[in-house]
Amino acid sequence: MKDTSVSTFLWQAAACSPDWPVFVAHVRDRLGGKTALVVASLDREGGALEMEAGSGPDQPRRHSLSAGEWAEVMNLAARHQPWVGDAQVLARRMPWLVPAAWHGPVAGIGLAERETDAETSGLLLLATDRPGLDGLIRVLAPPCAAMLANQQRWRALNSEREAAEAERRALLQRLKRPGLNDAIVGADAGLREVMEAVAQVAPADAPVLILGETGTGKEVVARAVHAHSRRAKGPFLRVNCGAIPPELIDSELFGHERGSFTGAVGTRKGWFERADGGTLFLDEIGELPPAAQVRLLRVLQDGSFQRVGGEAVLNVDVRLVAATNRDLRVAVAAGEFREDLWFRVAVFPIPLPPLRARLQDLPALAAHFSLRAAERLGLPPRMPDAADLGLLAAYPWPGNVRELASVIERAAILGNGRRLEVARSLGVYPGMGFAGSRSLPVREAEPVGLEVQGPVSLDQANRRHIEAALARCHGRVDGPFGAARLLALNPNTLRSKMRRLGISPRAFRGA
Repeated sequence: MKDTSVSTFLWQAAACSPDWPVFVAHVRDRLGGKTALVVASLDREGGALEMEAGSGPDQPRRHSLSAGEWAEVMNLAARHQPWVGDAQVLARRMPWLVPAAWHGPVAGIGLAERETDAETSGLLLLATDRPGLDGLIRVLAPPCAAMLANQQRWRALNSEREAAEAERRALLQRLKRPGLNDAIVGADAGLREVMEAVAQVAPADAPVLILGETGTGKEVVARAVHAHSRRAKGPFLRVNCGAIPPELIDSELFGHERGSFTGAVGTRKGWFERADGGTLFLDEIGELPPAAQVRLLRVLQDGSFQRVGGEAVLNVDVRLVAATNRDLRVAVAAGEFREDLWFRVAVFPIPLPPLRARLQDLPALAAHFSLRAAERLGLPPRMPDAADLGLLAAYPWPGNVRELASVIERAAILGNGRRLEVARSLGVYPGMGFAGSRSLPVREAEPVGLEVQGPVSLDQANRRHIEAALARCHGRVDGPFGAARLLALNPNTLRSKMRRLGISPRAFRGA
């Protein structure tokens, strides 16, 4: 039997809707009210059968299969040619599949997700009073298979959407923010010019370079650029280039194929692929090694790259926002950063002022971090008073906004919910001044190698400067008495420089 009108109609219905009830209604309307239909989807990982439609008003249901039931279903599903059996016999053998109300002949066929698939992914059962069941099942099978594929793809996309939404909620909970597009503290005061620049460049797709000291809030501004762009509904991914070992940078940024190196047990998408359609924020871009700079330049030029160990050329549509606390022009002059890459990433630079240059924002920032600290610690909120604000305004803030957040949280802990102990948090005691304005309480050490006469290379100067700081800090890199704090660098940035220059902190720990 060949019913062209039915086949054409159902193909159209399968293509237009991923909704099973709508599709089943199309089938029943076309074949008549006495038609009974079951379309079952095999969940191979979960060992279950999902009945998407049944006879009459039956709702979609799921049945976990035992080993014996799985074998019976596979025996039916593997018959890619139509077969006809008795409904009552099947209902006695498989009551979880065939309703007991079915009578008379029933036709079935195995469904594949695509016609070229060798693996069966579903099963179609049909009972109707129309003649030629085997012919009808042939007509129904292709659109039902297409509908099954549409439903599976829709479920996969819905699952990814729910996972992304759960990740977004978790991020907001960690940030203690009701939304990612909240107003930035200081946007109408100390950051007015910065936010005006964000408003200008966000609608365009031009690369943005955010310049500022560590802790000034470069990621916050990068998120603002993304939130006000046409890519706001796309992903926003952050990569700290200074925290990635040089040997893994290519794999992290561009992904790798299975077996491309030891430990590559599967294909992995890189940050550029994962950010397709959105924004990729490369923090500390000045720490990228020369080889990675070359490949980054190619992606920025034509949007194409290859995974590590792969031959296929992939294309992505990604907006780049970069940030650094280094003077990249000096790095270009020293040969540490490619000049052509500098021209690419610095299309629209946005300088961020340090906290000491926008003290008018201190009261609002202190109040914001006080509320956040109280919520995180489960303490009653306490606001800084005039004396506290005076102490905060007099502090030099080498760590900028990030350090202010730590100081306020420490003050809330010391105050134990009664008040903010800002003076103790800053280390202010009678006759001692600011802890941050005094020399670090470690033994002085002579600078290493600075007595050499004449000019030296930038690498040599950096090496001696870092070694002098490590000697002064007894080999400590991180923490309040570490070399990173002394050099006003992010600890990950300092470690990256040390790896590149071959400096080991162990050599200074006995000094």
